Amino acid sequence: MKKAKSWMWILALGSLWGLSEVVVGEALWAKHIPFTSVWLSAWGFLLMGTGRALLNKPGTSSVIGATAALFKLVNAAPFYCHLLGIVFLGLAFDAAASLWMKNEKKETLKSALAGFVGAFSGFAAFALIITYIVRYAPWTSGGLPKVLNHIFISGSMAAVASAVMVFLGFRLGLSGNIFSERQPRWAFVGALSLVIVLWTLGRVISS
Repeated sequence: MKKAKSWMWILALGSLWGLSEVVVGEALWAKHIPFTSVWLSAWGFLLMGTGRALLNKPGTSSVIGATAALFKLVNAAPFYCHLLGIVFLGLAFDAAASLWMKNEKKETLKSALAGFVGAFSGFAAFALIITYIVRYAPWTSGGLPKVLNHIFISGSMAAVASAVMVFLGFRLGLSGNIFSERQPRWAFVGALSLVIVLWTLGRVISS
């Protein structure tokens, strides 16, 4: 029950990130709000920080990112560059958290460091791969200036924001973990119910 409960919350957090991408993200992209990727990423890192407190194991953040990407793929127009960006953030933070937050039981500056490095490296990996390996037209046409802007401007902003958000998210998750440990059955039911509600909302919004 303990592991099932923890993984169900991981799926719930990923679904919550996905819903925000569908509802808030699509609206921001449509209105061409500056640095939309930064604000959406910061929210994702808050959720991944929370998830790391609930289940501090390698792979959990990658699952959150993959779930968010799948949620957006199913419930919104398939902008594959956005999906790839979400997945890269999950993978990058997973690597950073596995290095600096392993076995952490309380919020420390290590969580902020993991958030900073995870966000910056995720932005960098995404920009380089989608431009020079995937060769996605909007990025290849922008060339090196677009890549550098995404890495050093947007990436730096996201890194600073994510450092704060991971610290706060990890703290929030530790608080939630207290209740979860005392009431594992109710925690599992709550997480399962949240997953069902979020995916139902996603289908309603996309229909």
